[in-house]
Amino acid sequence: MKNSFALRLGFGAIAMTVAAASASAQTPEGRWDATLKVGSTVIPFRLDVSGSGPGLKGTLYNGEDKEFTTDASFKNGKLVLNLEHYLTKIVADFKDGQLDGKIQMRGDKGPEGSEFHASRHVDGDNAGANVPNIAGSWVIPHESPKGEKAWRLIVKQNGAEATATVLRVDGDTGALTGSWKNGKFVVSHFDGSRPGLLEIIPNADGSLRLLQRGSNRDGELLAYRAEVASAKGIPAPADYTTHTTARDAKEIFAYKLPDLAGKVRSNDDSQFKDKVVLAIVTGTWCPNCHDEAQYLVELYNKYHDKGLEIVALDFEEPEQLEDPTRVRAFIKQYKVPYTYLIGGAPAEMWEKVPQLVNLNTWPATVFVRKDGRVDHIHSGFAAPASGEFNAQLKQEFTSTIERLLAEKAPVVSASVR
Repeated sequence: MKNSFALRLGFGAIAMTVAAASASAQTPEGRWDATLKVGSTVIPFRLDVSGSGPGLKGTLYNGEDKEFTTDASFKNGKLVLNLEHYLTKIVADFKDGQLDGKIQMRGDKGPEGSEFHASRHVDGDNAGANVPNIAGSWVIPHESPKGEKAWRLIVKQNGAEATATVLRVDGDTGALTGSWKNGKFVVSHFDGSRPGLLEIIPNADGSLRLLQRGSNRDGELLAYRAEVASAKGIPAPADYTTHTTARDAKEIFAYKLPDLAGKVRSNDDSQFKDKVVLAIVTGTWCPNCHDEAQYLVELYNKYHDKGLEIVALDFEEPEQLEDPTRVRAFIKQYKVPYTYLIGGAPAEMWEKVPQLVNLNTWPATVFVRKDGRVDHIHSGFAAPASGEFNAQLKQEFTSTIERLLAEKAPVVSASVR
């Protein structure tokens, strides 16, 4: 009897395992090795699908940071993943354990979008042999239209595995992840926006050859260790705290724009009077602005009760100005608690924000003192993928906010009132 009972238990366990495997084969739940084709470049990325019914969710990755779908569905073999805060949609047929379809993104050249494919994840063997050490910060000589003379390459490495990002004055390219293959590191990225692939090839002289693919910055670059770049006389990358400046340090930083409800708000409103204000020149079409918004939410929650206000001076494409669906999804997705004002189209930025000199980055963060005058402007946003530069940014932001909060509010005489 005991043996018979144990045998029935064994068969039951096997049946449950088979049933679970069968159920998994019938649903898109799980981890997927996905690819997105941009032009002739195939860009690998990670996609996770979890839950079912109303709880279905897709997850994309920016290094260790996650981007979640705003809604998702799986019906009659078709998977639809929406990231409305990016205006990105993945539509794929689930058949024979594979996902095939299209990714529709802002700026697609064709109405159908880009080719998408995914297979169930399989752990690979990336042990490698004689893998060179390229971890650390590198300098990339490059003259950009924004006045930059150099960019940075930041690499984190664990054996044959690597994560890299290119840091410009606007911010970084997102965390590109991958491994050592056939004499080069191949790293890639897609988190709902800014798809890209980078090949990093070590040169005999210790420099790195960089081949960018799948983005609007395709091309070849060189990277040098910082000390080598300095010895070669290569200019340093832009200083994010002095790239953009105020035209007059004594001038009140002024803005007067409508919010999403159409109500006109200004720096003279009681909400902003005698407060430390971070005024953010931003746009929800800008990936680096997505990165910054998530950090700004943290700052607002930490310092708002102590006297900090944050106001977004938001510039969107004409179709978004007519129907700001992405802006609303952006605010909802990141739980943005601070004020959003609609400035107009990106080309109107210089007209609507005339008090800043060399304003050409997205985002730009204006630190405004309690007296309404500009303390300084931080250009761009170095996200966590930027490693030490993200740490430096956070130290700058928090120390500046705390210093400005500690200053006394301006005294206004009764005669002026």
